[in-house]
Amino acid sequence: MHSSPSAPDSSPPSSPSRAPGTFDPRTLPALYRISSLIGRTEDPRLALRNILSEIIAALHASSGSISLLNPDSGKLEIEVHQGLPAESDEVALRLGQGITGWVAFHGRAQLVPDVSVDSRYISMRPEIRAEMAVPMEENGQILGVINVDSDVTGGFTDPDLQLLTLCTQEATAVMTRLWQLRQLRGKARQLETLITIGHSLVSKIEQQELFDTVTRDARQVTQCRACALYLYDDTHQIVLLASLSSNNPAAPSTRESPIETSLAAAAIHTRKQIDFANIQSPEFFDLVDLPRDDSLRSVLATPMIYENEVLGVLAVFTDHVHRFNNDEKRLLAALASLGAVALQNSRLYSRVFQSEESLRKNEQLTTLGLLAAEIAHEIRNPLTVIKLLYGYLGLDFPEDDPRRTDVRVIGEKLDQLEAIVTRVLHFAKAPSSLHSRWPITDIIEDTIVLIRLKLAQSKIYLRFEPPARALVVDVHKGQIQQVLLNLLINSTQAMPDGGGITITCQTEENGPARYVHIDLTDTGPGIPEELGTRIFDSFLSGRPDGTGLGLAIAKRILLSHHGDITLEASSPQGTTMRITLPLA
Repeated sequence: MHSSPSAPDSSPPSSPSRAPGTFDPRTLPALYRISSLIGRTEDPRLALRNILSEIIAALHASSGSISLLNPDSGKLEIEVHQGLPAESDEVALRLGQGITGWVAFHGRAQLVPDVSVDSRYISMRPEIRAEMAVPMEENGQILGVINVDSDVTGGFTDPDLQLLTLCTQEATAVMTRLWQLRQLRGKARQLETLITIGHSLVSKIEQQELFDTVTRDARQVTQCRACALYLYDDTHQIVLLASLSSNNPAAPSTRESPIETSLAAAAIHTRKQIDFANIQSPEFFDLVDLPRDDSLRSVLATPMIYENEVLGVLAVFTDHVHRFNNDEKRLLAALASLGAVALQNSRLYSRVFQSEESLRKNEQLTTLGLLAAEIAHEIRNPLTVIKLLYGYLGLDFPEDDPRRTDVRVIGEKLDQLEAIVTRVLHFAKAPSSLHSRWPITDIIEDTIVLIRLKLAQSKIYLRFEPPARALVVDVHKGQIQQVLLNLLINSTQAMPDGGGITITCQTEENGPARYVHIDLTDTGPGIPEELGTRIFDSFLSGRPDGTGLGLAIAKRILLSHHGDITLEASSPQGTTMRITLPLA
């Protein structure tokens, strides 16, 4: 069946052939049965078995095989065979080795009437006397080789070779479609898995739980032997193994190591994906953070980057020498990006929770404490926005995709976090330089975009009735959005089983001054009567986990804008809050 690479390029000896112009009656039935496999099976291996069976039957061959080229090893491996010994499954040929390897290397079909006189031949079964082999070629690329054998010297003719060539061409087309279908379905499953993982990571606030979820999900979706997540401490130049998911319980390695002795160093320094074919070779022995598992071979390490900062490295390991393809690299890059955003989200939440815990323990804050409490409270809503938007966003979107706006919004919110700190010394009045003229409709609609996912998750319907004409206000947009977000989030928390929120605008003239009233009405149970007159006091909260600062801060913001916020109505049927701002 197979042979040596140095064998001469010998054309098959002449043999009886069909007269010119005649048609081989075996052709159409054989081609039809092969082509119909597309509709009869979606399993590539089963299709290969059926193809080989059809070809052997059409050519009255005694045995045969289909070998495929392994892109990782560069060798031809027998995928299916019929009539050959069971150990044929283990055969792997180099290109040029054997008749099969020669056909794959040169891309030309071969008919060998007598294998005993062909120096290339490698015996697979002692009874074989003749052999034919045809390459499976797609767009100039060799995918494999189909072989058939005969136990009779001169058992195959030129018409037989022509028939095998036609059947191989049809089989290649069928298999290409099946492989493409399997690849598309695999990508669809990966995309679905990524979306599921993204939603899962959003809810992980505790960091160790987040790390373990990332490595577990990454190992499952990539079907690798192990997955490790390394955190990078830029200040101390060390790498920490934060989580390891592996089938080997003895696999954990050194938890902390200097970056110069770390596997993650190359990915961190280059900020690019790095893959190594065999980490069991001597040059890797000094890397102290490698998992202690002798079965591990190849690794793909991907940096976890957030806003141009390397937070860590996500690495997957295989138990065989493997060349990672582009699809695998893109998949791991997506997982690393999800992990980076979730990690940053978790860190920000941790800071907010620490601030809120401090507020709950000290009800008599000094003036400086109140300023710090405002910062902690205002951070919480942008972080909530990050969490909500992230659960919805994919990884890359076309220019005309509306979700690209979400990416821009996340950037704006992160910038807002930094701006909040600079406002500490100017709490009473925001710098006028940050004020600009905005249509009130734009501010409200942008705020609705920020919270739309929270509303959908809470089964809350929001209806906004824009004013009939443009109403422009001179405000700090971020602060007014902060007030609106606070009121909307309060309403959603008051309606845990769902409900409705209505936003309306109306104008009022008071002498030469003109104002716009923004009314937010929900269908919640209302505010308790004993709290109604004090809801704008600091540290007054109707929720066990509340700080009592949200409405107090909203009041200060609106007063600094020469406006106000009031409780217009509250009953068991709902609550209406009114925001008043002067028109520009």
